[in-house]
Amino acid sequence: MAGGLAALLDDIATMAKLAAASVDDVGAAAGRASAKAAGVVVDDTAVTPRYVTGFTPDRELPMIKKIAIGSLRNKLLFILPAALLLSQFASWALTPLLMLGGTYLCFEGAEKIWEKVSGHGHDADEATATMSGEEAEGTMTSGAIRTDFILSSEIMVIALNEVAKEAFWTRAITLVIVAIFITLGVYGFVALIVKMDDIGLHLAKQSNGASQSIGNGLVKAMPVLLRWLAIIGTVAMLWVGGHILLMGVDTLGWHPPYAFVHHLEEAVKHATGPLGGVLGWLTNTICSAIVGLAVGAVIVTILHLVKRGKGEPAEGHAAH
Repeated sequence: MAGGLAALLDDIATMAKLAAASVDDVGAAAGRASAKAAGVVVDDTAVTPRYVTGFTPDRELPMIKKIAIGSLRNKLLFILPAALLLSQFASWALTPLLMLGGTYLCFEGAEKIWEKVSGHGHDADEATATMSGEEAEGTMTSGAIRTDFILSSEIMVIALNEVAKEAFWTRAITLVIVAIFITLGVYGFVALIVKMDDIGLHLAKQSNGASQSIGNGLVKAMPVLLRWLAIIGTVAMLWVGGHILLMGVDTLGWHPPYAFVHHLEEAVKHATGPLGGVLGWLTNTICSAIVGLAVGAVIVTILHLVKRGKGEPAEGHAAH
């Protein structure tokens, strides 16, 4: 009997080790997947505050909560099942779909630059800022959730690509973790951003000098933070989109583009000593961003030429 008990305990210990290893595998996979989706996450964080601009402070957090719930619903109820079915029965389509998402990121990044340079993006922002009331709130929330569906699809496909070779349940659990983690992270940070000025105003009204300084600093930092988020989001989209395209064409059999970038990265890495790792990565990132900008610029140009041919104003697409 003692031998049977020892065997049972040994089996339990083995199962516990396997479970721990599985948890470690899922955690590592979720970490890799989340890191790869960073570009889309930054853009999501930069874009969402625009949807609550112009509404009263007491409606900002409820609106963000609605958008976050809609985002999680998008990921778990619609995108996750489709992604798992795709990986299980049509894994060959994963790279082309990932490249399609990467192309869209390049287009979005290039279009943001075009809007900034041409000034055609301001009309939409002004229209957003003047909206108010329950109907406007519902319209803006629905629009944010629809936009999130595209960004969430890209996040989930990028994440899926990182765990495509894992077992089915590992893929499923990893994608659930990524969906929850990224949604909470993005919209938690968005909530902090949109309430930063309120927190700053509250502190600025305190009698304590230090509190007043911090409060005034927060109020002044808000516009700067939003501007930098927008810039970082644009660069991240071009970088991630370009890298996805470079890796995609390499996977599909056209090796020279990524081979050139990789060779340049290695050359910089070996030539710069202790800083080689950082500068090598930066080289790869810059090359990817240049590719992303080039691809995106071509698409933006084609779309504007098509619109001009139809007699539509160039800024119509930016407002849309």
